[in-house]
Amino acid sequence: MIDGKSITVVLPAYNAAKTLEATYREIPFDIVDHVILVDDRSNDQTVQVAQRLGIGHVIRHASNLGYGGNQKSCYRRALELDSDIVVMLHPDYQYTPRLIPSMCHLIACGMYEVVLGSRILGKGALRGGMPLYKYLANRILTFIQNLLLNQKLSEYHTGYRAFSREVLTSINYQENSDDFVFDNQMLAQIFFKGYEIAEISCPTRYFEEASSIDLRRSITYGFGVLRVSLQYRLQKSGLARFRLFGPPQTAV
Repeated sequence: MIDGKSITVVLPAYNAAKTLEATYREIPFDIVDHVILVDDRSNDQTVQVAQRLGIGHVIRHASNLGYGGNQKSCYRRALELDSDIVVMLHPDYQYTPRLIPSMCHLIACGMYEVVLGSRILGKGALRGGMPLYKYLANRILTFIQNLLLNQKLSEYHTGYRAFSREVLTSINYQENSDDFVFDNQMLAQIFFKGYEIAEISCPTRYFEEASSIDLRRSITYGFGVLRVSLQYRLQKSGLARFRLFGPPQTAV
């Protein structure tokens, strides 16, 4: 806990057996109250590794629901545990858990409701091995998103995020895609509700076992990101309405 606020780390996992332990060992358990791992029907020993490590809450999907579907399960369980702050961390060891205290303190003290770990602030992305084409795509998409959403984030595509309970219960994330564009839909929903988002610089690691998506899915993701940004602008302008930006379907 920090200032009486309970902290839960959620790990949306898929084939993370080789990297899960390294990720888990760096979680700062002096402040983290719960760890939830949701396995999206992995083909490796992710669940067995999680059980060996003693992770308190392990959920396994009966079928593969996708990256967004995995996060929905993560947040649902975290809210059931009455978590005040929820940190979403990829268990592929691409992001260091050592930044969890800094991210959570910004929320616990009431300064922000959402904090992102940015690979673009500073020079961490390319130095950490991010492929040049991914870096350029990130910068181009982020530039367009900032224009359409009227924001100034350094990136929208990080997999390292911390949320207050208030945010998770006020946006309609259950309406979001079960695929990778889920992350960007959440950020658009958060901005639409009027919340501000803080960023801290985050080093990153790219290596063989780290999660990645192929070129075809990357292109699909890019077009999905642009569609979400256009939907946001249309609704903000009063030209259209989307369920994405409506109230949560059910209270948690």
